[in-house]
Amino acid sequence: MFTGIVEGVGRLAAREPRGGDVRFGFATGTLPWLNERVEDVRLGESIAVNGVCLTVVAFDASSFQADASTETLALTTLGTLAEGAALNLERAMRPSDRLGGHLVSGHVDGVGRVLSVHEDARAQRWRFAAPAPLLKYIARKGSICVDGVSLTVNEVDAEGFEVALIPHTVAHTRFSETGAGDAVNLEIDLVARYVERLLGARGTGAAA
Repeated sequence: MFTGIVEGVGRLAAREPRGGDVRFGFATGTLPWLNERVEDVRLGESIAVNGVCLTVVAFDASSFQADASTETLALTTLGTLAEGAALNLERAMRPSDRLGGHLVSGHVDGVGRVLSVHEDARAQRWRFAAPAPLLKYIARKGSICVDGVSLTVNEVDAEGFEVALIPHTVAHTRFSETGAGDAVNLEIDLVARYVERLLGARGTGAAA
């Protein structure tokens, strides 16, 4: 599990096709890594890369590698990112961590797109298009994860939703290199997903 509070911005360093899927190499960039928490880094640990939960299969002092299945490549933006692209990175939360954002699984629900960015005093208003099947889960003042960043929904309509980004968020995430037309990974709030499941089970009389 993750919180949607980005810990650092890295880069896509390499892409190696392997039998139909891909092994990625990621530069850790500003993510606290070996020099600061060497005892914490483990093979097999989970790291959210632009909101996608990936498993570390190799690492060194400034990078790590992870495999992405065909499913992950098809349902997220990872397969289309260019080498050198900025990446939001977050290591899996620990039981003792503060939950500064909201509970994020790292399982992307769909790909959206930036429609517009407008200045709003010192903040920015960002508007995103979202796939129609996801819109019913997005609520005004609810939470949504965009490229691994926990955000609060300001407005939602039939085409998409709007959020406000404070200067700190823009400066410390890949949003500083994102603009209108760019694709983004979306994960809806876990609560919405489970509420629908429970209500559907109650309607049919089935066990949840």
